[in-house]
Amino acid sequence: MRASLIQIAVDEDESVETRRLRGASLVREQAGADLVVLPELWTTGAFAFEEFAGQAEPLEGPTHEVMAKAASDAGVWLHAGSIPERTPDGTLYNTSLLFSPSGERAASYRKIHRFGFDKGEAVLMGRGEDLVTVRLPETTLGVATCYDLRFPELFRGLVDAGAETLVIPAGWPERRREHWTLLARARAVENQAFVLACGTAGTHARVPQAGHSIVVDPWGQVLAEAGAAEEVLTVEFDPGKVAVTREQFPALKDRVL
Repeated sequence: MRASLIQIAVDEDESVETRRLRGASLVREQAGADLVVLPELWTTGAFAFEEFAGQAEPLEGPTHEVMAKAASDAGVWLHAGSIPERTPDGTLYNTSLLFSPSGERAASYRKIHRFGFDKGEAVLMGRGEDLVTVRLPETTLGVATCYDLRFPELFRGLVDAGAETLVIPAGWPERRREHWTLLARARAVENQAFVLACGTAGTHARVPQAGHSIVVDPWGQVLAEAGAAEEVLTVEFDPGKVAVTREQFPALKDRVL
């Protein structure tokens, strides 16, 4: 299976509309991949809290339209990162969009754990409630977003729902980059699953981003890792290794809690 993680940079001098179209162009360039992943809130910037309300869009808004077309044009499964979604009642959510190779929306996920400690996202956005998995021909994806990475119980729930590959778009700050790689590897090891964690480059509201998108196998081995700048990280992996690992070292069968 071939996956491409688009570690797009957020430049405060680039408009949301321009970056949206540029992201779609980058997706189209990944034709031939099985799965393409974009980061969290890459159109607005994950730390641009003051922009959330003004840039929020309905679920089937402009980003949905552009990304659905890009997935169809490239013929790929696309995790289009997340958008600031506004529902009809005015509530905002940090919502991920996933599309099939035909351009149909396969799923959406509203981020459950909101970052901010009583400010920022934690007070501006509603909390999601539902765990989301998506069945691809080669593997079952479990979907989480950024700060979710710090909460292992969410990933246990995804594994119980059949997840074999954990996909985590993020806008992770550079100052906590060591946590990013450590937690990505931990989630892979403890769940005996592949982890595809896609971050942003650049700067969000004067907060430098970590970059360093990473792909980890079920034994915790890093298969590929990006640098700090914008790039596309492409890796080939065998989804069948999940079943083999869980059979050879059946730690999940010994769960008590």
